Amino acid sequence: MGALATQTVDTTKRLEALRSLMSSSEHNVTAMVIPSEDQHMSEYIAACDERRAYISGFNGSAGTVIVTLKDAFLFTDGRYFLQAEKQLDSNWTLMKSGLPDVPTWQEFLSKNLEKHSRIGIDPTLITAADAESLETSLKAKESHLVSLTDNLVDFIWEDRPPRPANKVFPLDVKYSGESHQDKLKRLREELNKKPYKAMVVNMLDEVAWLFNLRGSDIDFNPVFFAYAVVTHDNSLLFVNTSQVDDVVRTHLGDPVQIKPYDEFFPYLRGLGGEVDLSDELQVLVGDKCNLAIVEAIGRERITILRSPIADFKAIKNETEIEGFRQCHIRDGAALTRYFAWLEEQLNSGTQLNESQAADKLEEFRSELDLFRGLSFTTISSTGPNGAVIHYSPDPADCSIIQKEQIYLCDSGAQFLDGTTDVTRTWHFGNPTDEEKRAFTRVLQGHIAIDTAIFPNGTTGYIIDSWARRPLWEDGLDYRHGTGHGVGHFLNVHEGPQGIGVRIAYNSTALKSGMTVSNEPGYYADGRFGIRIENIVIVRDAQTPNNFGNKGYLKFEHVTLSPIHKKLIDASLLTAAERSWLDAYHAEVLDKVSPLLKNDTRALAWLERECSPL
Repeated sequence: MGALATQTVDTTKRLEALRSLMSSSEHNVTAMVIPSEDQHMSEYIAACDERRAYISGFNGSAGTVIVTLKDAFLFTDGRYFLQAEKQLDSNWTLMKSGLPDVPTWQEFLSKNLEKHSRIGIDPTLITAADAESLETSLKAKESHLVSLTDNLVDFIWEDRPPRPANKVFPLDVKYSGESHQDKLKRLREELNKKPYKAMVVNMLDEVAWLFNLRGSDIDFNPVFFAYAVVTHDNSLLFVNTSQVDDVVRTHLGDPVQIKPYDEFFPYLRGLGGEVDLSDELQVLVGDKCNLAIVEAIGRERITILRSPIADFKAIKNETEIEGFRQCHIRDGAALTRYFAWLEEQLNSGTQLNESQAADKLEEFRSELDLFRGLSFTTISSTGPNGAVIHYSPDPADCSIIQKEQIYLCDSGAQFLDGTTDVTRTWHFGNPTDEEKRAFTRVLQGHIAIDTAIFPNGTTGYIIDSWARRPLWEDGLDYRHGTGHGVGHFLNVHEGPQGIGVRIAYNSTALKSGMTVSNEPGYYADGRFGIRIENIVIVRDAQTPNNFGNKGYLKFEHVTLSPIHKKLIDASLLTAAERSWLDAYHAEVLDKVSPLLKNDTRALAWLERECSPL
């Protein structure tokens, strides 16, 4: 989510050193592609893998760099335009992905580079599917990708942080709801449906989910560096063995073989002989597997499909769903205590910067049962900073929270029984009519998603416009998706499901048991930002009819935190929308207030904020 809003970095020497390596006889490449991901295609990465941030100075979570022998380009999307403009120095050209006449980074390589270009890539940092598509598009200019044995950025990166190797621990079945033995059985049943001899698992959250293990190698994401290979007879977990103790070994049992992390690629090169691969009997890999995996096994022995583990993981069982409910009640108590405290501080004239406020919210959360840390860097933003969609305050240089400015707080936590992600927008002074109207339009879009009923087979791509329609009536919109999947004590962003305009969301129907966020917003550049976010669970809906025997679905919200009534223009709301708001606030008060019996200030604040509109 948010990244610390650091200042501009002078990248001149870094680029000079990189270009020197690129032009050497050993490497001889005319361009380098430097993506954001690590070798596991993680969205959020460890500090040692932040190569794109190091070379460019831009530390948002999404973006791709192309460095040629003369120029440097950063491609990122609308969530990060403002942040990138602040952080990039004069060496860089910002390519605003999604705007008219701006090519994708893939199109740029095939259309803007000269003929016969040699484009260097670390094969562990690009998906096999992207590499294949790129090779095809480059043929017209007789250019091609060059898989580099070593990552050139690593050679020039002074004081590169070491790779984390933190302790791995089991997740009890009372939280996961299903043993890892049963999960492996389900995966093998999937392999049996087609003649797959094995599956390679490279996504960190999929490895963690499959074996009911968690770790802390990546900030905010309870995962650990590992690969897995599952055959019909064996399960192999490739992990730094110093991270695994006897508790984990006992949890896994003898059927799971633990191998050193560094032995993964050598093992793949011999996998064909071990499981008797052929053109008909292949290895299944997920569509986010990296090119190096395919090169190690051999493209002719690989089938690339969406990982069945991703689909298994996306549909939460009843134990996980109840965990989501319970952790959000506790989380709601921490949020109540925080917002009541913040209002009191501002009313008393206390000066608080955005980072200090975020620290206080973390303190309240840390006192909760089953708390295991934050789920992302807290976005604590006042006034203009709220318009930076994934802003997070730099403790050394951030703004003082102003009572007469909108305050946007997007935050979340990791608990053993679930993951939270909630955004609330407040105004502790006197909001303008413009701010109230925009907030109300966002609220109407939020309610439209929350109350939606739709047939099985419907995708988040189809219903995204329901959240935008009220904003569109005023000629407003937002440059991010309406919802993302959420892991269960795993990554706060989880696929393949989501609600948004990305065409990928049209390939996955929403199913009962899936978790998604509901977070429309509006951002007035340089002035304020608004977002209202709840986590919702897809559930079966009981409807008077059942046209086509499809069955129908609805959403159950689990986030429990008041929505600021002071920012609402009630004249814009329909009777049904007013009823929804009052019912939601009654639910928040009913479920959260019992946890506040020992905090009279917070309880009084909650009762006021949850009173009928």
